[in-house]
Amino acid sequence: MAKVKEFEDFEIWKKSIDLAVVVYQLTMKEPLSKDYSLKDQIRRASTSVSNNIAEGFEYGNNKQFARFLRIAKGSLGEVRSQIVVLRRLNYISEEDYQNIYNECKAISKQIYSLINYLDSRPG
Repeated sequence: MAKVKEFEDFEIWKKSIDLAVVVYQLTMKEPLSKDYSLKDQIRRASTSVSNNIAEGFEYGNNKQFARFLRIAKGSLGEVRSQIVVLRRLNYISEEDYQNIYNECKAISKQIYSLINYLDSRPG
């Protein structure tokens, strides 16, 4: 794997930013825009993914980075759980549900691979 100099170079960071933007756009629409608790929770979970990738990378060591990647992966699980509730409440369409679900799974898989890589490396 090539040496990455900035967290912005990671495809998983870019994808997690895209995910957060999609979540924010969905939460601006009614009826979800009026459900302040759910709206706030899914927004925080979705932005937590990219923030933890960035924060973990900035520590500059594999162990800390892997730790924060695990937190980011957990936040993706939280988003997936929340979209089930949103779908059942008819706050989001089936298409939006599937798109977010699939993107969360794809990012989670990539994070898992990066964690395994980091865990196999010294320092």
